[in-house]
Amino acid sequence: MQDQDKMINAFNEQTRQFFEPMRKLNSLMLNNMEKMTQYQMESMKRYSQMGTERMRDASEVSDADSMRDFGTRQAEMMNELSKQMLEDAKAMSEMSLEFKTELEKLYAESGKQLAEQAEKAGQAAKGEASKSDEPAKATSQSTSRKR
Repeated sequence: MQDQDKMINAFNEQTRQFFEPMRKLNSLMLNNMEKMTQYQMESMKRYSQMGTERMRDASEVSDADSMRDFGTRQAEMMNELSKQMLEDAKAMSEMSLEFKTELEKLYAESGKQLAEQAEKAGQAAKGEASKSDEPAKATSQSTSRKR
C-alpha cells in the first residue's frame, strides 16, 4: 500500500511539473490581455470624450466669430489627439515589449526545468541499468520429502 501511495504521489508531482509551464504561460497571456484591453478601453473613452466635446463645440457655432474660434479649437484638438495617439502607441509598444521579455524568461525557465528533469531521468535510468548489470544471486532452498 505504501509503494502504491509513493507511485501516486510521484505521478501527481510529475503531472504538476508537466502542466506548471503551461499554467504559467496561460496566466502570463491572460494578464497581458487584461492589461492591453483595459488600456485600449481607457483610450477609447478618451477619444470618445474628445469627439463628444467637438460635437458640443460645433453645435454652439452661431456666427462667424464662433466659427473662427471653433476652427482654432479644432486645430488644437487635432494636435492634442495626435500627441495622445503617439503616447498610446508608445504605451502599447512598451506593454508588448514587457510581455515579450516575460515570455522569453518563462521559456528559458521551462527549458531549464525540462533539462533538469531529463538529467534526473537519465541518472535514474543509469542507476536502474547498473542494478540490472549485477549478477543475479541464486538462492537455493532445500526441501526434504518424507517418504
